[in-house]
Amino acid sequence: MLSLMRRRFSEGFVTPPVCESWVTAEKDPIAAAVLVPVVVRDTGLTMLLTQRTAHLRDHAGQVSFPGGRCEEHDASPEATALREAEEEVGIASSQVEILGRLPEYRTGTGFVITPVVGLVTPPLNLKLDDFEVAEVFEPPLEFLLDSANHQRQSIEVRGVKHEYWAMPWQGYFIWGATAGMLVTLHRLLHSEAGGRVVR
Repeated sequence: MLSLMRRRFSEGFVTPPVCESWVTAEKDPIAAAVLVPVVVRDTGLTMLLTQRTAHLRDHAGQVSFPGGRCEEHDASPEATALREAEEEVGIASSQVEILGRLPEYRTGTGFVITPVVGLVTPPLNLKLDDFEVAEVFEPPLEFLLDSANHQRQSIEVRGVKHEYWAMPWQGYFIWGATAGMLVTLHRLLHSEAGGRVVR
């Protein structure tokens, strides 16, 4: 899997972004970036995910990648993703090998998110931001990228039904933007050659 990931990000790929169709139209989009952290462990590849605290204004209690809003001093989405990952969970940028970007993901809450995929080398001396992060966990990457575990579910928003991706794992409910980005990563790895990676 590791060699496949390196190859697909280096050679290019064809895959449409998996975006929410119910983007909030009444507000300007908010630029954000997340680190999609693939942890390279001796026992296999995992994905580090966070459970957000329940009191946050945006996406409270949800499972997410480390990340947040782009700041003026961030030179790029990669800089935002690395800064936020260090602030939220204590991943040092020196431990991250950036592979590339997935297509932008637009959410129903008005965010335009750039997912930045990176390989993270243990040991992880995590230090959680208690205000934003309730806990972290690491599902096997093989589970998350198996299409058999990708569920299509729906939610009603202001009387309109919307569908979204979900992939429950051991009591955690991974859904929405996070699940959608994982589906995009799955499509990247299994698509036919001939497209390009966003860099």
